[in-house]
Amino acid sequence: MAEKTTHYYVPEQSPWPFITAVALFLVAFGAASFIQQNSGSGLVNNEGSSGGYILSLGLFGIVTMMFVWFRDTIKESLANMNSAQMDRSYRMGMLWFIFSEVMFFGAFFGALFYVRILAVPWLGGAGEEAMTHELLWPNFQAMWPLTVTPDGSTTEAMPAWGLPFLNTVLLVTSSITLTIAHHALVAGQRNKLLINLFLTLVLGFAFLFFQVEEYMHAYTEMGLTLDAGIYGSTFFMLTGFHGMHVTIGATMLTIMFLRALKGNLTSDNHFAFEAAAWYWHFVDVVWLFLFVSVYWL
Repeated sequence: MAEKTTHYYVPEQSPWPFITAVALFLVAFGAASFIQQNSGSGLVNNEGSSGGYILSLGLFGIVTMMFVWFRDTIKESLANMNSAQMDRSYRMGMLWFIFSEVMFFGAFFGALFYVRILAVPWLGGAGEEAMTHELLWPNFQAMWPLTVTPDGSTTEAMPAWGLPFLNTVLLVTSSITLTIAHHALVAGQRNKLLINLFLTLVLGFAFLFFQVEEYMHAYTEMGLTLDAGIYGSTFFMLTGFHGMHVTIGATMLTIMFLRALKGNLTSDNHFAFEAAAWYWHFVDVVWLFLFVSVYWL
């Protein structure tokens, strides 16, 4: 393989970042409209709302941009355009991206613990908040998870030792197989790389399958929905946001598997694989925190 170029390669102007930003806006706006449309709040005309169409358009735009942007980046790498300095830039960019995701989850976990540690005891009359208890919800029972909503409807708490525990085993195992695949790539063991990377994908998509099963069970048999009070809201916010990240990570690893099949990844030029692996391990660690705080405790 030719040595890396020594000059700093500056990519030509690209429309993909701008179009991706527009697609992300459509996803956020469409998702909010779609959720409100189906919440029964009455704030949106259910028949006339286009939230679902906007969300679909945004998702299509993101998938398209991932394809064309990844294509261009792969071409630059295969053409040996990336210098050592560019490689460091890629690494710093990926680390800052993961850090931004940590902040996302930090905010969501913060909301969960604020409710559990502060808001619920206050509503129950703890400390100096007895007046809050009497004025807002005199019959409120301070407990977690909250299985009774203000309108009197009830839900069930999702048990930890069913599908959630199975998904935990799947994700932890996938981190192991991915690490084995990484070591195989560095050692130039192509068959071992492909086998373990394929196993990682199987485990990742199995996780998504069982999460869909969990959601169907929650909605149809447990009464656990987005409308099921603060417990339902925080449950689906955290697990759904994490499921989206698993989907993104599985997409990245699928691309790495296809590139490995084509022989694009070598022992001395495979940062794309490392970046996808970092992201996957991050998603796995978040799930461990999520399993403990949302399902177990």
